[in-house]
Amino acid sequence: MINIGQYATLEVVKKLSFGVYLDGGPFGEILLPIRYVPADLEIGKDLEVFLYTDSEDRIIATTEKPFAVSGELAYLRVVSTQQNGAFLDWGLSKDLFVPMREQAEKMETGRWYVVKLLLDESTDRMMASSQLVKFLKEENEDLTVGQEVELLIYRKTNLGYKVAIDQKYMGLIFASEVFQPLQVGQKVTGFVKNIREDKKIDVLLQKAGYEARVPDAVETLLKKIKDNKGLLPLTDDSTPEEIYRLLQMSKKTFKKAVGSLYKQQMIKLTAEGIKLIEQNTPIKPRLS
Repeated sequence: MINIGQYATLEVVKKLSFGVYLDGGPFGEILLPIRYVPADLEIGKDLEVFLYTDSEDRIIATTEKPFAVSGELAYLRVVSTQQNGAFLDWGLSKDLFVPMREQAEKMETGRWYVVKLLLDESTDRMMASSQLVKFLKEENEDLTVGQEVELLIYRKTNLGYKVAIDQKYMGLIFASEVFQPLQVGQKVTGFVKNIREDKKIDVLLQKAGYEARVPDAVETLLKKIKDNKGLLPLTDDSTPEEIYRLLQMSKKTFKKAVGSLYKQQMIKLTAEGIKLIEQNTPIKPRLS
């Protein structure tokens, strides 16, 4: 199936001085301009190309790689604005248009926005929209608690960070559960924390549950103490940000890992921090 705004592998059927023509099936012959034609390309060979429309609304092929294809979300920069819309750099020589009606807020040149790429069915032109509420589902249909998902941060709020889950659902990471720097446009791996009664979705950046997190945290903490010559300058009063900067774990997980090592009499807690207790014989930490 050949679609505008997607990649397709097409056969070369004709070579001319200004480019080659590819077999576009129901779209007829599609031009690949000469500047994109590989030197060794011959008639009969297949070539993967991206399809879009030129300034005269003709379907055209390119070997340039856009930052995203139709149906995907992307974080793109505005290169210019006009009265009727804005233009985004999406990796091709022809910029991507965002009509004014599709802007969640008025776009400004030089700023970056998370947008949905789509095909305008009335014109067969590629376009984008920052009105993500029109495209992301608020209510869960097929996710389960604990499931690993891909997150795209698209807005910071007073509650935390709004995210696109697997480019399909809206979700929220609560600010109180964020222990690392996050930025709009950033892609991170996350986990479904909770599916509320109204089917709205909360997510975490770390997998929930003691068994899934603390064993690894115990090993991480012990290694960090040893690497730091037996003394790690963290205490119960250390901030979540300090703990994450040194160990890449939440304060809650940190305290459980400390408790595990303390019960095994491998560490002692001092005003200076966590101190390793020297053992005559190396003892491997018990992780459960």
